[in-house]
Amino acid sequence: MLYLIAEWLNFEGIFNLIRYQTFRSGATLMTALVIGLIIGPRFINMLRVRQGKGQPIRADGPQSHQAKVGTPTMGGLMILIALVLSMLLWMDLRNPFVWACLGVTIGFGFIGFLDDYDKVTKASHKGVSGKVRLLFEFIVAGVASWIIVSQINTNLYIPFTTGLSIPLGPFYYVFAATVIVGFGNAVNLTDGLDGLATMPVIITAGTLAIIAYLVGRADFSEYLGIPHVAGAGELAILCAAIMGGGLAFLWFNAPPAAVFMGDTGSLALGGALGAIAVASHHEIVLLIIGGLFVAETASVIIQVFWFKRTGKRIFRMAPIHHHFEQKGWAESTVVIRFWIISIVLALIGLATLKIR
Repeated sequence: MLYLIAEWLNFEGIFNLIRYQTFRSGATLMTALVIGLIIGPRFINMLRVRQGKGQPIRADGPQSHQAKVGTPTMGGLMILIALVLSMLLWMDLRNPFVWACLGVTIGFGFIGFLDDYDKVTKASHKGVSGKVRLLFEFIVAGVASWIIVSQINTNLYIPFTTGLSIPLGPFYYVFAATVIVGFGNAVNLTDGLDGLATMPVIITAGTLAIIAYLVGRADFSEYLGIPHVAGAGELAILCAAIMGGGLAFLWFNAPPAAVFMGDTGSLALGGALGAIAVASHHEIVLLIIGGLFVAETASVIIQVFWFKRTGKRIFRMAPIHHHFEQKGWAESTVVIRFWIISIVLALIGLATLKIR
């Protein structure tokens, strides 16, 4: 909104700053952070009153988690409010990438909200059927993929190479939707400990902000040998909104958590990151940067597959963060070490921009 006003005023005076995506990214981060911190206390109190017993805790989970009974969930709504308001304030709303990624964020957030609501009202950790959830996730992701692909080509670019790509043709629509849905659920699976998913999401968003900005600049993308996507730089501002909202939420989610993100937040943020990666043609790099989320998902798939085949478990408990808890690691130890892993993976992902 402010961008359009500044353009109408011909970017004169102080409004000239709004012309620059770097300035608007910083402003968006601070706006989302301030909004989140302001609405946080009252929002958490409202959730606590309305939910009563809070998020159901799995009886078969680590015993230390039973102390968290009564903690409200759906805290992701706080992130989404801060994110959407700051986006609408600072982004160029004529950019189709903005609406595609915003649609995924809100759509996945709504699906997650329904799942959280079902869990709270029924006092069960099961929630909405997985098949139903996936169906609607693919519908949302499919529409977003159609919008995004209408602005880019259907090539899958290979990192560590210059100009090497695999033409996927119509299959790219399916691939793009799968990336969005897959990453949304990967973040959802990781959200099992206080602060565990939030900081890696912030780190991943910060890394994608750099990539989206560089991809959106023809001069930088040519110098680095990465695909140029006109308009993708605007998504750096969305990444900044995720970072600001995530930092505000982490203030209240730090151990011991006053509120849980819930599927409302984890699905929305994961889906948004997947959509940004698709729009910037860095889907494979996302698997590196978000390798922690990939590992968490892989641990669940491996555990289920092996148990059905042999009746035995490879991990003491899946996702893998629970495995380390069962081995005796303190929750804070697991969280901080996973944060470190996420930072290292982000640096490796950034290295792909130059090592070609």
